[in-house]
Amino acid sequence: MQQIQPQSARESTAERERASDGRPRASAIRAWVRWLIAFAAIGFWVWLFVVQVSMPPMEDSLPFEDWYGNWRNVFIVSGVFLTFVLGLAWPRGGAEWRNAGMYSAFLISLFAEMFGIPLTIYAVAPLLHMHALDFGMNESHLWAYLLDRAHLVPLAQGVYLVMTVSMALVAMGLALVAVGWAQVYGARHELVTSGIYRFIRHPQYLGLMLVVVAFNIQWPTILTLLMAPVLIVMYARQARREDKELERRFGEAFVRYASRVPAFIPRRRARGRLTEQREQT
Repeated sequence: MQQIQPQSARESTAERERASDGRPRASAIRAWVRWLIAFAAIGFWVWLFVVQVSMPPMEDSLPFEDWYGNWRNVFIVSGVFLTFVLGLAWPRGGAEWRNAGMYSAFLISLFAEMFGIPLTIYAVAPLLHMHALDFGMNESHLWAYLLDRAHLVPLAQGVYLVMTVSMALVAMGLALVAVGWAQVYGARHELVTSGIYRFIRHPQYLGLMLVVVAFNIQWPTILTLLMAPVLIVMYARQARREDKELERRFGEAFVRYASRVPAFIPRRRARGRLTEQREQT
């Protein structure tokens, strides 16, 4: 014989059922929103890369006085990158906040020299027996300028080369940050091993490292060249700390996952072993 519930109990049960039915739907909507944001961000950076590739080498360079002192660009570009990086790789603890602070200092110092006051140019120009005012937009791409001085690549083509390589790395790096965020955000209580995490364990940190390398190719400064290895080491150490935490939380499941999936660089041999196993089966 079924027990008849009081009216209040039946109402509370119905409310719980409606709430449980709504949770998967809300979770799915949030997941769709995350992926839309991620793909929009990836599309933007890929579009910038395509624009760069499709542009012819710039033979005419803006002079020093027209290129530098543009503090509006400093604030705009710094704001865009800081919003993207901090928004999609939001720090969760003290060590992560230190890394984020160092990364923010890297970006701000870079764009302050790129558009504001070129401290590196002031330091390098006398060593090259030149005046700082001789360095316009093209000449300030120092790797391209050094290639031109060595008679290896003309300046305009050198600028095109370093811009293309750096923009490709920036697009790749920020795509990794966006995809990693879209997949792992909201999965705090489960071990994510699918998607991009099938190939590398720390796509967001790898993406941030690629951006650091990219900007040191595009626009090297004394500060960013000094900060780059420090940042890479900091994020590598942060990845190891996260691995230890994940091993503590998930135990043998994470140990097996880490044994077959590398931290940063995908393994070609792992792909080969997987192919062999499929062929044997």
